[in-house]
Amino acid sequence: MRPPFARLLLAAGLLLALPHAAHALEYRSTGRVALLYDAPSTTAGKIAIAGSGLPLEVVVDTDAWVKVRGHDGRLAWIEKSAFGSARTVMIKAETSVIRQQPRADAEVAFSAARGVLLTLSGEADPYGWLPVKHADGQAGWIPAHEVWGR
Repeated sequence: MRPPFARLLLAAGLLLALPHAAHALEYRSTGRVALLYDAPSTTAGKIAIAGSGLPLEVVVDTDAWVKVRGHDGRLAWIEKSAFGSARTVMIKAETSVIRQQPRADAEVAFSAARGVLLTLSGEADPYGWLPVKHADGQAGWIPAHEVWGR
């Protein structure tokens, strides 16, 4: 029989060894064209220009600046005011088929090529389909694994 302190240490060690709950990634989309910087300051080096509607993964969020990761994996800083309220995703497959219903056998609504931005028009369904809308007004459902930025 182990002493109570040893059992407590063993229990604590087991809890630490368990996998931690996964943190959901947060994405935001630019609301306007914005500069990306290498540090959180407008006097820092300019890295790139982000077009309007570009989805970016949030890495660090401060009062005025957000450190983000782009679809290419590069890190940069952007002014928080550059984000808009619309949520967008970017096609990452060579070509994606957007369906009229959230099912692989549903009729095709339209197709989109790699890099096309689509606006999320709601939440994902339980099976991983996202409701999306193209800038030209076409709407449908796309599997979440075919896009970046959700």
